[in-house]
Amino acid sequence: MDIGPFFTAIFLQTNESPARHRLDQVFLTKIQIGNLVNYSVIGTDREIEMADPTLHHETHPIKQIAIDYTPEACTHCPVSNSITLTYDHRGGARWRSTTRFLYGTFSSLIQCPQGNTSGLNFNIYLSSLEGDKSQDEIDFEFLGKDKTIVQTNYFTTGTGNREQIHDLGFDCSDGFHEYVIKWSPNSIEWLIDGKVVRKEERKDGVTFPEKPMFLYASIWDASCIDEGRWSGTYVGCDEPYVCLYKDIHVPLGTAVECSSES
Repeated sequence: MDIGPFFTAIFLQTNESPARHRLDQVFLTKIQIGNLVNYSVIGTDREIEMADPTLHHETHPIKQIAIDYTPEACTHCPVSNSITLTYDHRGGARWRSTTRFLYGTFSSLIQCPQGNTSGLNFNIYLSSLEGDKSQDEIDFEFLGKDKTIVQTNYFTTGTGNREQIHDLGFDCSDGFHEYVIKWSPNSIEWLIDGKVVRKEERKDGVTFPEKPMFLYASIWDASCIDEGRWSGTYVGCDEPYVCLYKDIHVPLGTAVECSSES
């Protein structure tokens, strides 16, 4: 007998009040005996959060990643739970988790690249699917022109424009610092070294991230964005640029079964 150790999700339209319409995520668990497969409804996202709020915050080291491009510029060591991304003459690279998650706490210690990083963007973020114009997304983004700041943002169905800039109080390349995203059905928190730097709460009638999302990280040349005003213009005098990630944790209890193409 196989009792699937995961959650999947389907979407049902519900009307809580005349002023609010949203999609509820309904969690299912799979029980397989031989060729017979049964699915049992556990409850909606809000029912689960109310019944067991710790479900979203129990985390585990990430064990597997997928590399979306330039695999030779990305290394992963599951034993030490560390990942490196390099930007040089080959361009950048991007890694992601191999499964999506529907809510939870995501964290990593990050040491950003040293030297003159003007033009580069290095980051850690959640996205329902990178490149999809209707994606949900929650970001930490470092802008290479100034390593004493970080930008946070979030998207719903492809719409962002919710950027905020935060002073770090340190140079993000000087050592490792902890960056955490806490995402629940009704709120998002961004934390740096244990301190909440931003919190957003769901509001009636306003869209909010609710699609299952991968954990991503990348390093890339963003010089073309806003004619270099966003992250600066790439200089490249200190290649190679290496971004280090370690102690990466994800909420395995909220993993959902779905393909990366869906």
